[in-house]
Amino acid sequence: LNAAPGRPPRQQVRFLPALAPGGGGAVELVAARVPVLADHPLVRGPRFKKLKIGAGHRLDVKASGVFVLGIGHGNKLLTDLYNCHLTRVYTVGGLFGKATDDFSDTGNLVEKTTFDHITREKLERILAVIQGTNQKALLMYSNIDMKTQEAYELAVKGLIRPMGKSPPIITAVRCLQFALPEFQLEIHCLHETQQYLRKMVHEIGLELKSSAVCTQVRRVRDGVFTVDDALPRTQWNLQSIQEAIRNCQLKVETELEKTL
Repeated sequence: LNAAPGRPPRQQVRFLPALAPGGGGAVELVAARVPVLADHPLVRGPRFKKLKIGAGHRLDVKASGVFVLGIGHGNKLLTDLYNCHLTRVYTVGGLFGKATDDFSDTGNLVEKTTFDHITREKLERILAVIQGTNQKALLMYSNIDMKTQEAYELAVKGLIRPMGKSPPIITAVRCLQFALPEFQLEIHCLHETQQYLRKMVHEIGLELKSSAVCTQVRRVRDGVFTVDDALPRTQWNLQSIQEAIRNCQLKVETELEKTL
């Protein structure tokens, strides 16, 4: 922002001494427009010294993917989006056969187990149980009478979600890839943390009479924002950020109007 061309300095009228016409060395005051020195960059310093930036749903150091930031007025929009309790989507990688103290593949090894008995069908059965259990929790924390017309209309729009505090809730989970000992899941969830997802991979391993660690947590969607909207580090510049804000503005306004 400070490197961008700035507005020209203000002008003010000053009466400056000048030689009077006709010679003789007489001096008179002449009105002239001169720039205000207080607007000069060497006097006022950089135009922008502070810029208020707010962080959306955070990612820990072992996770990657979509991380939403709010700039200026965007901080209020971040709060409004948070109050919408929108679903976030992750791709989570897992590795059967070992367990660690922090449920990730970089933690201290706790045990090793066999995994040859695990099949994709067994894994998908466990995922179906997890999804069914969480669907009951979703309905319970949404505080909606499921026998009403309101509940039907919200279900049609896909807006049934807890509008207050609740434990982490998995709204959908499916297996994307399965090649022993590795697997990859797609998880749709609310109010989660990345550590909760790693622990979930560990518990899936236990349910399958084995063990598992999490190898990757990547957020591919945060509410209305997807990976396609995100800027890689090489595009962290003013022009790309302005373009990203313009491209996402309509999506944010539409979601806030629909939900709030």
